[in-house]
Amino acid sequence: MRLALHLYTAAWRVLLPLAFVRLWWRGRAEPLYRQHLAQRLGWYGAEPALVGPEGGPVIWVHAVSLGETRAAAPLIAALRSRLPGMRLLLTHMTATGRAAGAELLQPGDVQVWLPYDLPGAMRRLLGRFQPQAAVLVETEVWPNLAAQCRRAGVPLLLVNARLSARSARRWQRWPTLARIAWSGLQAAAQTVEDAQRIRALGAAQVQVLGNLKFDMRPDAELLARGAQWKASAGRPVLLLASTRDSGGQNEEALLLDALPTALAARALLVWVPRHPQRFDAVARLLADRGWAVQRRSVAPPAADTAVWLGDSVGEMAAYYAMADAAFIGGSLLPLGGQNLIEACACGCPVVLGPSQFNFAAAAQAALQSGAAVQVGDAAQVWAALAHWLDDTQARNRAAERALEFATAHQGAAQRQAQWIAAALGSTPRTQ
Repeated sequence: MRLALHLYTAAWRVLLPLAFVRLWWRGRAEPLYRQHLAQRLGWYGAEPALVGPEGGPVIWVHAVSLGETRAAAPLIAALRSRLPGMRLLLTHMTATGRAAGAELLQPGDVQVWLPYDLPGAMRRLLGRFQPQAAVLVETEVWPNLAAQCRRAGVPLLLVNARLSARSARRWQRWPTLARIAWSGLQAAAQTVEDAQRIRALGAAQVQVLGNLKFDMRPDAELLARGAQWKASAGRPVLLLASTRDSGGQNEEALLLDALPTALAARALLVWVPRHPQRFDAVARLLADRGWAVQRRSVAPPAADTAVWLGDSVGEMAAYYAMADAAFIGGSLLPLGGQNLIEACACGCPVVLGPSQFNFAAAAQAALQSGAAVQVGDAAQVWAALAHWLDDTQARNRAAERALEFATAHQGAAQRQAQWIAAALGSTPRTQ
């Protein structure tokens, strides 16, 4: 196992300059990537050490990006309730995750970048902040991170754990690294299927405790903002949410190629690309196709707006609140889909494409409840959205079922917080 880990680490060191070039490149659109670069190697400068008052535990939560950070919010709140005096070490890898995570901090907490998966960098992180537990959100399991946590005696916990069949097969190609990364890890899986795949990779303890994303409550201010936008639009609104690109293709082009002219004349089209670095590219694509594009950053929608580009971060609840129905991207291309739960929690019925391996259980449950429909291609996306515009009763029924679906699966945050407290040897407080 040592040889495999040494080879893995050597590959990281060879590729490290490219990783920093990529950070600098992404920093053109998102300047936060160019800040605190030394933290990517585990050097934390003036960041204070974490010492909880009255012996309160230091809990390290790693939420790689925006979706994981939002999912972690109800869990962190539940942990604060169960573990008085807790201090939070919050780490990320993406700029959107770090920006959203800043809102979860309290006095005495620390937020830094997770270093790249090198043994020295991970030792420096653990030595500097000395967490009592490392809590990874969803899928972020790394060999050196796991090895250094074991070396330091820090329990490694994977919460809201999901592992698709595709990801499991990738790990199985490297069985020695898989054993290093997963053996000794404890996991709170979203579904029975996730738990089975995680156990097969060697995780020590696995329980099925549900999906934290059902506990994400839409912000009332954002819901009100969405209602104002809808009133300004003055007509039906169709949302194309979290659209993505892959392998030289993009979902925006697929949808535009299939868009019926009559449908475009009936509704305001709102496009919200998944990644902020694509905002400008999508705006250019729409303009090149002859659309007059208005951007969220410039003005709210108006009665004569044809296409409104949602070029903002942290406002998805407002976009869902303004929409009569939405298509959830990452699903026309083989990317596994994006989070549909947030849309349902806002009472927005959704159309899903064929690729859903990242959210298979949630997608299946939404389909069974009537909160969602699944289609095979871009033309069928528009047909499904048009059906809901034509049939108000069916759309209202789907919206009601979306809310019921989102509410019925809540409670994972409390269950997983109790599980973490037990792993620390703490007695959970009665709620």
